[in-house]
Amino acid sequence: PLAPGQVEYQLAHGEARGLIVSGQEQADKVLPRLPALPGLEFLISFDPVDVAGKLPHLTWDALLGRGRQLGAEGLGRVLLREDALGRDSLATLIYTSGTTGPPKGVMLSHGNLLSNAEEVRAIVEVGPDDFSLSWLPFSHIYARTLDHYLAHLAGGLTFLARSRDTVVADLAEARPTMMNAVPRFYEKVWSLVEALPPEERGRRLRGLFGPRLRVLYSGGAPLPRHVCAGFHDAGLPLLEGYGLTESSPTISFNRIERFKIGTVGLAIPGVEVKIADDGEILTRGPHVMLGYWKDPEATRRAIVDGWLHTGDLGRLDEEGFLTITGRKKDLIITSGGNNIAPSELERLLLADPLIDQVVLYGDGKPFVSALIVPNLEGLRAEARALGCALEFDGELIATPALLDFLAARVERRMQAVSKPERVKAFLLLGRPFSVEAEELTPTQKVRRAEILNKFRDRLDALYMEKPPATSWEMREEVSDTHP
Repeated sequence: PLAPGQVEYQLAHGEARGLIVSGQEQADKVLPRLPALPGLEFLISFDPVDVAGKLPHLTWDALLGRGRQLGAEGLGRVLLREDALGRDSLATLIYTSGTTGPPKGVMLSHGNLLSNAEEVRAIVEVGPDDFSLSWLPFSHIYARTLDHYLAHLAGGLTFLARSRDTVVADLAEARPTMMNAVPRFYEKVWSLVEALPPEERGRRLRGLFGPRLRVLYSGGAPLPRHVCAGFHDAGLPLLEGYGLTESSPTISFNRIERFKIGTVGLAIPGVEVKIADDGEILTRGPHVMLGYWKDPEATRRAIVDGWLHTGDLGRLDEEGFLTITGRKKDLIITSGGNNIAPSELERLLLADPLIDQVVLYGDGKPFVSALIVPNLEGLRAEARALGCALEFDGELIATPALLDFLAARVERRMQAVSKPERVKAFLLLGRPFSVEAEELTPTQKVRRAEILNKFRDRLDALYMEKPPATSWEMREEVSDTHP
């Protein structure tokens, strides 16, 4: 879910004229911000909402009724507009997190979407007898292509989960033949059976997914190798793929008949993949976006001579299997598939006068954590006011009262962003980053990789069942896996 400010940005930047919402909760994100959205002309809602006369409003049922009243003349106008469209026509704008600034609107054409769905269909061999359960949000291209467009092309049936909290119950009802999900879902499922005897794991997993299941697919974030291997050993093929919004999204996929655990598979038909001299993954083909909405300079940087620069690092083996080894960009992708630009969140935290330096962590993890360097002079003043002293565990500050005090400030600042983006745990470092410790460049730029490598063990401990006393953790939100 997006925070109200993010909704406002996308509506304004995308020049939206209309908005469709499910109900009052989503409408309330927009109604107070209408003065900043002069181009918004109407609102459609599935459930009745109170717009307080601020915007022309129709329910979905009322909209359908108006359409029926237009009759043949109205249908003719629609068909004329439809005939004017081609494969190169803009189909959708999907906003993705930027690493160095505001989110970018990715322009995808009808041809982008069709070609990607057509080629994926050939790989996954989906047909009219297939059933899938969809629970990922359609604001992401992964869910649109793998759950929605694919089913339309193949004539298969897609069940929509009632909510992310009812997925297990909905599985029992839908009994799908195939399913797409993010790694965090499979991690949670595997944690339920990992301690069981090997022969029992398969039975439990089959009981969860149902007797018709033939294959599971994972995308949106790196899939832990042990989870993938565990599902395979239990008799449930779990196949990992790779892509990004700018590539509509699929670039590569493992196949049932040809896969390698630990890789993201082979390039799909019609898609070229190569590795640049610096290790960056480049791709070319009909899946590459039209560009970034109202940002020609970013488009020129991203697409060079037809090759999309993904920002990811990888390697191709002799058989063409692609392995992701890292990212040139600093984008954090949690195990729930949430793309999070750390620079924006870090700037938000650094606006607090008690925080001098910060580095975020969380790639492949269930939530975002942070290593924070406080303003030590200010923190000592707060310690005196609280009647406590700075206590240390090695280099980390371990005073409970100070951790709680700073936690409240962090938590308040995190209200400005969506829940998956929020820092939910942190460590407090009792010294500043330095050039001498190889944590800063000579020009005082943070060396993110060096810092994370140095403190990785302490940061990883934040994700344990019982985190260390030197940390603060917002336990009630740790289970949030919504992409």
